[in-house]
Amino acid sequence: MCGIVGYIGKDNAKEILLKGLEKLEYRGYDSAGIALENADGVTVFKEKGRIADLRNIADDSDVDGTLGIGHTRWATHGVPNHENSHPHQSATKRFTLVHNGVIENYEELRDEYLADVKFLSETDTEVIIQLIEHFSNEGLSTEEAFTKVVELLHGSYALALLDEEDSDTIYVAKNKSPLLIGVGEDFNVVASDALAMLQVTNEYKEIHDHEIVIVKRDEVIIKDVDGNVQDRDTYIAEIDASDAEKGVYDHYMLKEIHEQPAVMRRIIQEYQDDQGNLKMDDAIIDDVAKADRIYIIAAGTSYHAGLVGKEFIEKWAGVPTEVHVASEFVYNTPLLSEKPLFIYISQSGETADSRAVLVEMKKRGHKSLTVTNVPGSTLSREADHTLLLHAGPEIAVASTKAYTAQIAVLSILSQIVAERHGKEATIDLLQELAKAANAMEAVVDDAEFMEQIATDYLETTRNAFFIGRTIDYNVSLEGALKLKEISYIQAEGFAGGELKHGTIALIEDNTPVIALATQENVNLSIRGNVKEVAARGAHTCIISMDGLNKAGDTYVIPQINELLTPLVSVVPLQLISYYAALHRGLDVDKPRNLAKSVTVE
Repeated sequence: MCGIVGYIGKDNAKEILLKGLEKLEYRGYDSAGIALENADGVTVFKEKGRIADLRNIADDSDVDGTLGIGHTRWATHGVPNHENSHPHQSATKRFTLVHNGVIENYEELRDEYLADVKFLSETDTEVIIQLIEHFSNEGLSTEEAFTKVVELLHGSYALALLDEEDSDTIYVAKNKSPLLIGVGEDFNVVASDALAMLQVTNEYKEIHDHEIVIVKRDEVIIKDVDGNVQDRDTYIAEIDASDAEKGVYDHYMLKEIHEQPAVMRRIIQEYQDDQGNLKMDDAIIDDVAKADRIYIIAAGTSYHAGLVGKEFIEKWAGVPTEVHVASEFVYNTPLLSEKPLFIYISQSGETADSRAVLVEMKKRGHKSLTVTNVPGSTLSREADHTLLLHAGPEIAVASTKAYTAQIAVLSILSQIVAERHGKEATIDLLQELAKAANAMEAVVDDAEFMEQIATDYLETTRNAFFIGRTIDYNVSLEGALKLKEISYIQAEGFAGGELKHGTIALIEDNTPVIALATQENVNLSIRGNVKEVAARGAHTCIISMDGLNKAGDTYVIPQINELLTPLVSVVPLQLISYYAALHRGLDVDKPRNLAKSVTVE
């Protein structure tokens, strides 16, 4: 969700902060702001809307500085407007703060300490900054006041604080929300995502929950909850900044759809040894192989990838597997097996709902594996093991290449665990993944035809249904999510056989129904379901696989192993969704109300 940047050094902080915020646009936001400090004090620029609007305001001013903080906000407390935008300032304007996350006890803190303070916004963030000033007025130093307030906060937060009376420091803290310190020569930076500050450094230090960090131009001091200074090494963020550019594509989403064949080939390369065999860290395989049941924890698109992964793990490795929505699992935990292993799937590695489960399961002593696209992310650092997707930066809010990468990596994990259990491989997985990559390439090459399908079926509709059976049903859920995420068409995915148990009542003349038919054992069944809705007036579109196709099918994907069809059958659905949104004049990469990295529960 929200993004934070900060800079302290010798260069123009304004431009560095604005460029950093532009790199964080993909995370989702509804307002943005920066604060610059110089000899004249602190000046705040903030605006509802896009960073381009903020830039216009900031560029019209001759105010500059070599110290500053910036923020993109995604509304949690209070509507998107100027008053609720960050940065927020204390009553005297001495202190200036940006904050990601949600403070659960902000009302109690406000009532206990700040009854006489006049608030300008509806945010929990303003309570934090007013509390800092409150304790400063009681005689505490800025570091002491900041530390005391952090100790009082319940919830998630990433904080960056300026003190107008100290032009040499940014005060930083975090809990549950991502935040990093970037290290440079004669400067340091703060960022919620390393991508934001790759323009100036690729060297970073991690911050742990509840730590207090003092960031100066020439040093970074990290203190634990007891005030002890922590010596922590830096690491290099292995991100190619050019991967985060749109290049010849009109939108990041289109670029990322087209990158999927290359991602498949990169995964094949990363997960095979010199002899061309599957490879993976033995410690990961040992822990997975010892489990009597696997629990996949995820949200949104990653949850849908988990549903497909369950098929691999059970059918190939023979390990019972459950897939759970993270936000429900942490509050309604089922009866667990004796030797469970938890797999957390997250593109960003920062999903707050999944992290809440991870924290609780670690307390119970259960082993954990994170499957993520972002090395060094919170879920990666805190789990016992990590499998990387190697998909490169995914900027569009609607996930595409991360979904197929998650499925591919889970398939590799399943095959290696199967080998550990002594099960003979029924397919050459690396060869089949290579075939899937070629098939994906053939589909993206047909993008113009997908645009025509979007025109024929979705140009004016208010709703749509996606249906499939067995593994195709899992893909239909993802197809429906993609469509409603970016086109705002009410779309739902259903198991084909469930239509007659209620949903078929919603079928009217010309209701679009997109059916997947890639599984031989249910091919006739799903086609029967298509006839049921067609008889009631539905406008039906069948996407089938070569070898199972019949006359009149709308589109036929190349033939691949049936269990791996989700890698390919989802690509037409991604493209159809993209063009449906494009034709409606919508912001494909940044759909309303959504965020790329959901860092609050």
